Amino acid sequence: MEQASLAQRATGEKVASVRATAFVAKRLVFAIFLLLVVSFIVFSLQSLSKGSFVATVLGGRPASPEQVQQVRDEFHLDDPLLVRYGMWLHDAARFDFGRSIKSDTSVTSAIAERLPVTLELTVLTIVIVVLVGVPLGLISGIRRGSFLDRFFTTTSVIGLSAPVFATGIFLLYVFGVYLGWFPAFGAGDGGLDRLRHLFLPAVALAATMVAIVARQTRAVTLDIMRQDFVTFARARGLGRRRVLVHYALRNVAVPVVTVTGLLLIYLIGGTILVEQVFSIEGLGKLMVSAVETTDIPVVQGITLVFAVFVVLVTLAVDLLTMWIDPRTMYPAQG
Repeated sequence: MEQASLAQRATGEKVASVRATAFVAKRLVFAIFLLLVVSFIVFSLQSLSKGSFVATVLGGRPASPEQVQQVRDEFHLDDPLLVRYGMWLHDAARFDFGRSIKSDTSVTSAIAERLPVTLELTVLTIVIVVLVGVPLGLISGIRRGSFLDRFFTTTSVIGLSAPVFATGIFLLYVFGVYLGWFPAFGAGDGGLDRLRHLFLPAVALAATMVAIVARQTRAVTLDIMRQDFVTFARARGLGRRRVLVHYALRNVAVPVVTVTGLLLIYLIGGTILVEQVFSIEGLGKLMVSAVETTDIPVVQGITLVFAVFVVLVTLAVDLLTMWIDPRTMYPAQG
């Protein structure tokens, strides 16, 4: 009997391992396919503006037929689209996005110089969102109808209603200019100085996201607290803290991780606006500058980096969700 039970358990673990491997493999294949599709769309930015691309490279100045042909040869504009895409993708896979049309510098080096600041701003924003939004949602869900619940609900509505750029300008004026508690512009020189410079931009980005996470956490917590297993746990005399940690928090984790992943993707657009408001030399500001000057290689490089970020975040959310709740690997039964 015991040997049969052990064999059955081993078989179950093997089946679960195979399912997990298949789940991860499918997600990886889909991620690679999605990157290929996005990379083709990004490359098409150049081909869609093929007629004006030569003029953009030449800066709009009069050029001889020899100069025009030299540009067409350099960027392979006379080759078929798929051939040019293949060459571009080969270089992009080696992190070579060409050279900037306006500054004649390497696009890769320009991105590498700006990327750390944007990543630090993103990480700081997510830390604020998780450390503030999740506890607020849990407290509101557990103490439904209390003064704290009503206060957090009202505050979240304000946070959802405020555009990122408006929140940034407000924080900049109040805490950066009027009170002088934080630096108003720039990203600082690293360490604590970098943290002081990025705090206000991170709060501006996190304001709406905290409201979303808090409301989502509250809704899930309210549903969980009505479940029979929570009622049974309370009837057994378990304390509120244990019920919160072992029942509510564990079940809240999956939807919160999913929402946080989506908000990380939302950060791409918000980062562009905030970096402009606070004059932070990150990827967002570089993107705006490249669009204004029609610097297509820079736009292509940054867009592809953002696409890779989105795909990686989506993949990480799927894998983390699978680790938290293995049932997500199984298809829903109709």
